Amino acid sequence: MIQRPTALLIDFDGVLRTFDESENGKIEQRYGLDPGTVLSTALEWDRLLPAITGRMTRAEWLATVAADLADRVGGPERATELMEQWQVYPGVIDPGVLAFVRDVRAAGLPVCLATNSTMEFRDVLEDFDLTDEFDAVAVSAELGIHKPAKEYFVAACGLVNTPPARCLLVDDTDRMIRGARAAGLSAYRYTPGDDLSYPRRALGV
Repeated sequence: MIQRPTALLIDFDGVLRTFDESENGKIEQRYGLDPGTVLSTALEWDRLLPAITGRMTRAEWLATVAADLADRVGGPERATELMEQWQVYPGVIDPGVLAFVRDVRAAGLPVCLATNSTMEFRDVLEDFDLTDEFDAVAVSAELGIHKPAKEYFVAACGLVNTPPARCLLVDDTDRMIRGARAAGLSAYRYTPGDDLSYPRRALGV
């Protein structure tokens, strides 16, 4: 028998925070790069993994990106300039998703922000004035485990004192959805503009 979820785990980038890719694309083009080059380089798994498991700071991670791109943009100094400019745009918080989070909490259900991110992630929450919007925050770099590992989801559910079978994950990535379901959670794939009516019904809010 499927149990109704009594806690929400929700992703940050791609769900609560969104990006206008053209903002950084303009910067990349000024340095002779195709839009999206910096992000795709940063997300190369061997480069990303140490950053999201707490073995490398955000600055160290992005420095490896600059080093990798240096020859393509005119040398190390220009690569450093590129990365400094690329980091300025912070993205935006989706008001509809934030309203959903608030409604879930108002209904008395705990919410855990579940993100693969660096040790500095809580500074991001502070910059967006989101520190008090969640009952718990499961940052992969703090846990030393990343999504979609079963151990990550078990730890995240534990932060809101709810067994996996009673937790619902909302995420925008298929791999995370599959991992959550394998760990015993229910999971919903979010797409931009989603009105979140299904997870609202599932949670009874």
